[in-house]
Amino acid sequence: MSSKATFKSTISGLEAPETDKVSCKSIRVPILNLIKEDHPDLDMSKEITVGELNVYREKYISKFLQSEVGELNDLHKNVIKALTDDKSLVSKVEDEPDNRTFGQRLADSVADFGGSWPFIISFFIFIMIWIGTNVYILMNKGFDPYPFILLNLILSCLASLQAPIIMMSQNRQEEKDRERAKKDYMINLKSELEIRMLDDKLDHLIMHQQQELIEIQKVQIEMMNDILNRIENKK
Repeated sequence: MSSKATFKSTISGLEAPETDKVSCKSIRVPILNLIKEDHPDLDMSKEITVGELNVYREKYISKFLQSEVGELNDLHKNVIKALTDDKSLVSKVEDEPDNRTFGQRLADSVADFGGSWPFIISFFIFIMIWIGTNVYILMNKGFDPYPFILLNLILSCLASLQAPIIMMSQNRQEEKDRERAKKDYMINLKSELEIRMLDDKLDHLIMHQQQELIEIQKVQIEMMNDILNRIENKK
């Protein structure tokens, strides 16, 4: 068959390359039902284009999501757009910029340092130096003699400041976990929909191959009949 051969779509009536031909018989039933809603008089023996089929695939995905989770939100629209544009959500997730404010970055840094061994060791050394200086060097007559009221005040102020900063960082971590869960959901949803579409494409490919084999067999039978007719004519 010539690569320049064309056919007429039974939906739009427009000419299209033969390579874009999709038989109506090979379309999955849910998608075929959507097509029949717009074209009740669809001829099952005819063909449509791949582009027209993709439009109804997208409609099927949108309808599937609406029936599963209700109204489509921005997250589901992003998944459908990624399917339509054939883009990877993983690369999109990894390439997202850091949108934290200065306060959020500062809170994360303080919380990271406050929950680390360097902070514990350095703070322990600071307390030992403070106590040793006042008790042994200044003979308990220095700027903060026993029972170290100034040191207790500093520790109380540090604890009162550190607690809300850590809470800010924890809230930020919860936001990050929610965003990560949304991204995981988007990737899993896209994988599920792509598997559905892949199954549809495999069904179409198998049906198309079967049709080609049938056409080849018809040609072979015609050739065999021609040969048999020639043999009989010679007799």
